Amino acid sequence: MRASASKLRFQKTNLIAIILLFILILAGGIVRSTGSGMGCPDWPKCFGQYIPPTNASELPKDYKQKYVADRSDKNQKFANTLDVFGFSDLAKRIREDKSILVPEEFNAAKTWTEYINRLLGEITGMFLLFAAIFSFSYRKESKLIPFLCILNVILVGFQAWLGSIVVSTNLVAWIVTVHMILALAILAISISAYHLAKVYGKHNLNISPITHVVTLFALIISILQIVFGTEVREKIDAVASHLQGGYREDWISNAGAIFVQHRDIAILVLLINVVLFALIRSGFGRHSMQQQLMSFAFLMIMLQIVTGILLSYWSLPPAAQAAHIILASLVFGAQFYLMLNLYQSAKIGEVRR
Repeated sequence: MRASASKLRFQKTNLIAIILLFILILAGGIVRSTGSGMGCPDWPKCFGQYIPPTNASELPKDYKQKYVADRSDKNQKFANTLDVFGFSDLAKRIREDKSILVPEEFNAAKTWTEYINRLLGEITGMFLLFAAIFSFSYRKESKLIPFLCILNVILVGFQAWLGSIVVSTNLVAWIVTVHMILALAILAISISAYHLAKVYGKHNLNISPITHVVTLFALIISILQIVFGTEVREKIDAVASHLQGGYREDWISNAGAIFVQHRDIAILVLLINVVLFALIRSGFGRHSMQQQLMSFAFLMIMLQIVTGILLSYWSLPPAAQAAHIILASLVFGAQFYLMLNLYQSAKIGEVRR
């Protein structure tokens, strides 16, 4: 049964939003790898302007003192919130962090890198909002689709606020990790809504239980790998700060056990996906959606291994850092969509062949 024009409009809008989410994750990786997170010291504007400056002469008067004061005030409020929820130790560290009081020097390249990242975030948020509005075309068939889309809009608003905290707290490690996990959650919800809209009203196929289990395990391991990778980056940031940005070739060796754990999980990711690839290949046709998704995920994993080697042996080149993050996100997205194709209920799902 062909979908109506309003339903097709939702599917297209939501698909664009998913693509933009991947681009936004890439942009965030570029921001992180180039150290541009503080390129705009304020939020949502950048140096008090909607279009950031390109030259130091365009900066507001006494901008360093002004934005340090604003950040300090915001951090005090955030620390008070953390106290309410029982995170007193983190709140204390934020209050006592003297680096927050050090003004950032203006760097046009870093400012525009961060500004473009924010602009992409705003565009992505708009498409997610439009998707939520258009999702009501499914309200009679499935209330879950509008619910997921509305939930995503709420999460995007929280993510934007959290982004402002990331800036004001000078990229506090714990908050950066939560920021990345929340980005994956928003991506997963968007993919879920898209999948539900595509398969609604079709029939289910019987899938081997072992395939279900291995797919879920592969997805969980990929998520853990991303979390460990974020923590590795946080540790390396601490090492880089201690070494004042010098001795770049020693950053990884000083990262400690967390880097070894990240590498070991990478081996586990490869092994479990080899098993999953074999299961999918034996259970589905060559041109099936499942084989295409699995082949894509496996290719991304191999490329991720290559970028991991580049990071390890070539002193963390920024391009490889950004590529490593987006490849991990693409693996997650492909595995999650594969899982949805395998785990669909009797009411909503025909695995396409």
